[in-house]
Amino acid sequence: MFEHVTPYAGDPILGLMDKFAGDPRGDIKVNLGVGVYYTEDGKLPVLECVKTAEGRIANPPRPRGYLPMDGLAGYKKACQELLFGKDSQVGKDGRVATIATLGGSGALKVGADFIHEWFPNAKCYVSDPTWGNHISIFEGAGLEVGKYPYYDGATIGVKFDEMCAFLNTLNENDVVLLHPCCHNPTGVDLSNEQWDSVLDIIKDKKLIPFMDIAYQGFGDDMDGDAYAIRLAVEKGLSVFVSNSFSKNLSLYGERVGGLSVVAPTKEEADVVLGQLKFTVRRIYSSPPSHGNAVVDTVMNDDELFNQWVGEVYEMRDRIRQMRQKLQDVLTEKLPERDFSYFTKQRGMFSFTGLTAPQVIRLRDEFAIYMVENGRMCVAGLNNANVEYVANSMAEVLK
Repeated sequence: MFEHVTPYAGDPILGLMDKFAGDPRGDIKVNLGVGVYYTEDGKLPVLECVKTAEGRIANPPRPRGYLPMDGLAGYKKACQELLFGKDSQVGKDGRVATIATLGGSGALKVGADFIHEWFPNAKCYVSDPTWGNHISIFEGAGLEVGKYPYYDGATIGVKFDEMCAFLNTLNENDVVLLHPCCHNPTGVDLSNEQWDSVLDIIKDKKLIPFMDIAYQGFGDDMDGDAYAIRLAVEKGLSVFVSNSFSKNLSLYGERVGGLSVVAPTKEEADVVLGQLKFTVRRIYSSPPSHGNAVVDTVMNDDELFNQWVGEVYEMRDRIRQMRQKLQDVLTEKLPERDFSYFTKQRGMFSFTGLTAPQVIRLRDEFAIYMVENGRMCVAGLNNANVEYVANSMAEVLK
């Protein structure tokens, strides 16, 4: 019956983690592949604000009824306030349709399905490079996917002029997938001035901006990381925004994300919300209750919210310290080379500049695991392994 079914090659990042788990060199091996934040002790954290919230949720235990298709009202409110600001006019006007989703991936999937249904001629364009699953999700929804120029390996920056020129060639209602902060996989972001120019092009060409923000708080701060989103609204654009609490609440397995769509009017937002709920109904019916409850509890309690922001900034600052340490050791080892890009990049990821053969050598000789395109999860570094990683990188770069 299934002889015609082709094998699945597997996800390259998750497959890499399987290899890491099976590596017997437990005393030295370092995992810099998967996009997960680890503490200084190399462990997945449970945030203190989450512990408090879960204690409240469990005392007394609550029934586990189905949630509404679009999630808890407090969860949706939290998404909107983080993305658009606590007292945003667009929120007061009711022009944002928001649903809770199965992580950021679920938000992308629901948004892609909606676009394919209601803008059937739209094509989707992603940055070159981007997170690989962006392409899979939009192609899986039936959209044709192309790439726009983005990363410049020569300057460790953005091919900004080429990017703008390319966007000016697109057709009305084509989708442009954008990273508002902490670009995955490069860590290289647009400046505020560049965002202003890009969004002007999107407005002039009547394109559909789809902003995927999975690392809010890991770049500058909660408000600064949402700059591009708020600027798009200020310019009068209708915009799709997918967000995730996986990293900044360390709730990876709870699958807590959201999709928000800004519409020109409240009436249109209401219609969009109905169609988003219908899309959810056809896929998984309703989001998981526990993650929704944790987000609702933390985000809508002033004390817990402020504690959460502080904990996120502690994670952000530790990543920055590891970037600096990596840069310092590499500069000492190879003074003829410029490694300042490590501290210019932002967020959990860095494009190291390593080639695939160099990455393979790091894995085979030094038990250091990262993606073959040279992407490193900086959050996997700590004071116990950063010098070993830097010295090993220096060896393969000689």
